[in-house]
Amino acid sequence: MPALARVSICAAGLVVLAATPAGAQSTPDLLGNRWQVGGLVYVSPSFEGSKSYDAIAFPFIAPGDVGNEGFVQIKGADDVRLRLFHDGGFEFGPLAGYRFGRDGDDVTNVAVGDVDGGLVLGGFATYRTGPLAFSVSYHHQVTGDDTGGLVRFSVEHTSRLSPAVNLTASVGTDYASEEYMTAFFAVPGVFAPDAGFKDVFVGATATVDLSDRWSLHLLGRYSRLIGDAADSPIVETANQLYGGLALSYKFNWNR
Repeated sequence: MPALARVSICAAGLVVLAATPAGAQSTPDLLGNRWQVGGLVYVSPSFEGSKSYDAIAFPFIAPGDVGNEGFVQIKGADDVRLRLFHDGGFEFGPLAGYRFGRDGDDVTNVAVGDVDGGLVLGGFATYRTGPLAFSVSYHHQVTGDDTGGLVRFSVEHTSRLSPAVNLTASVGTDYASEEYMTAFFAVPGVFAPDAGFKDVFVGATATVDLSDRWSLHLLGRYSRLIGDAADSPIVETANQLYGGLALSYKFNWNR
């Protein structure tokens, strides 16, 4: 499936999830009037460990309160969270997303096969105290190839730089199951990785309110492969960069 189609499915899934009723306390009116539409351009490595990059662009529609503390929280392609419960500083809920696969022809170091991406399901728990948020989440691919699960640990710091600019910085790491490591980093008969921490990362997301309705969203992340992931013959470079830019327009559904 083309990358654009994959991410479009994720965007459509976000709308479906956002419209799902929930009974947890402090949950907003999911079918309220405030929504946003826009477009996103995103750049990422062709596969984990690649020196080359792919760019994709797609439109989206989402509830107007999407954000780090909103009902819908978008942390990544495989990490769209629904905050179904929050009490004090604690938050819990399910997550969904898409895990990108790999085209074996893109790998130049060794001969490996394709890996089919697919739908990711899981859950998360977060504790917020002031500007800090401590989070753990689980992500498991349930369609396509069986690429196993990831446990993600992260810490975020959110600050309001000005009335119009909001910045969130993050640091974290991913622990990958043996199935994940085998799918993306193994070379049959040559290299067999074990389960373990596969990377560490730092990132930042900024939202700039251009007006009451228009907003600019900037995101970037640096990830470094570690352990068996970095040692894989597939890897061309352990340094991985991700970035995106989006423009959104907020509107009231009944107007």
